[in-house]
Amino acid sequence: MTADGVSALRGAAAQWLPLASLFAGTGILLVGIGLFFTALGLRAGLAEFSTAATGVVMSAYFVGFVAGTYICPALIRRVGHIRAFAAMASIASTTAIVHAMIVDPWVWGLLRFATGVCLVGLYIVIESWLNTVAPNRYRGRIFSAYVALTLVAMGLGQFLVLAGDVLGFVPLGLVSILLSLALVPVALTRTREPQPVDAPHLGLRHLYGVSGIATVGAFASGMLNGAFYGLGAVFAQRIGLSEAATAAFVAATIFGGALLQWPLGHWSDRHDRRRVLLAACAGAALLAVAARFAMEVAPALLIVAAFFYGGLVFSVYGLSVALVNDRLHADQVLEATSGLLLLHGLGAALGPTLAGLVMSVFAPGALLAYFAAVLAAVLAYGLWRGREAEVPAEKSPFMPMASSSHAVLALDPRAHEAPPENEEPANR
Repeated sequence: MTADGVSALRGAAAQWLPLASLFAGTGILLVGIGLFFTALGLRAGLAEFSTAATGVVMSAYFVGFVAGTYICPALIRRVGHIRAFAAMASIASTTAIVHAMIVDPWVWGLLRFATGVCLVGLYIVIESWLNTVAPNRYRGRIFSAYVALTLVAMGLGQFLVLAGDVLGFVPLGLVSILLSLALVPVALTRTREPQPVDAPHLGLRHLYGVSGIATVGAFASGMLNGAFYGLGAVFAQRIGLSEAATAAFVAATIFGGALLQWPLGHWSDRHDRRRVLLAACAGAALLAVAARFAMEVAPALLIVAAFFYGGLVFSVYGLSVALVNDRLHADQVLEATSGLLLLHGLGAALGPTLAGLVMSVFAPGALLAYFAAVLAAVLAYGLWRGREAEVPAEKSPFMPMASSSHAVLALDPRAHEAPPENEEPANR
């Protein structure tokens, strides 16, 4: 090989190695988070927590997540990315161990809040570094790959719950190990520290003015996904599924979201995006009802329904973001998507508590009725509002989305594109 060829290879390695290490750290972190949700749900059920109490405990995580979007940027600015990451990874790893030591809903609620604060801080650090090292011409691909990695890693984490007795130390011990190992690629990076990230601004009135259905869709998506992550394993356990079937149910829903966002999103690029969003809500509501009947017949049918339900319901947030982006200038996209992500987080904080109350009053299977009701409400709102503006002549392309932190949104190539021809925002 020539000297020029060797030099080119070294240059490519120097550019892509930090990106690979960050993806590795992210994957390890998210496998641990996926396991964390399911292990806690199963453990809460075996400890005979009521579904209402479990819902409040799981909501505390998302409350911490939202609070962390304001707390963590100031902390990172004060001590630096690596030190902040090390501190937050250590605290999150510790909370997993304390969950195993003390089984009490009040203690768990405090621990979940602390975990939510720490994990959004970890996301902010990793995603800020991704923005620093990502080559400009590949930002769209990296953004899509990161979202896919987020969902696939969380799905794979479900099966680690089978590694040991749920009431024993092993599952939560594995969570602690994974959260600690995620620190290694970041702590050893030689990449310069990125610029600090500011806390997002919600701007609810502005978002609603741009697209009412997208604003409602983002909030409802949080209510659905928060309830699913918080109580999906509890639901599966309490309707009599084995631990293996519970892991398969949760993983199938997440994998459906990972695989089916792309075709549905690209379909919306060629058709009225608002109608596609409403159709996704209608289809997901019907699948939730179908899953309610399937759980009485066979677990395999429930898991199949869950896969397609996940494909539709995980698309709601991405379609909502795309709807808003269709109406905005490129320099407004980042602020708007940050606001939608925060709104999604507020919905996620509310969802587990409401769903837990529904399951407590009725039955565990009522979680599926909760899903159907939230989706039906979004559909009813969209039909009531009707069409109030023409679809823009040039739409921004759909990008799959995941609810990590607002730092990753700078990778979204739509924030750097020319604005659509239609410059006036419209109520929709």
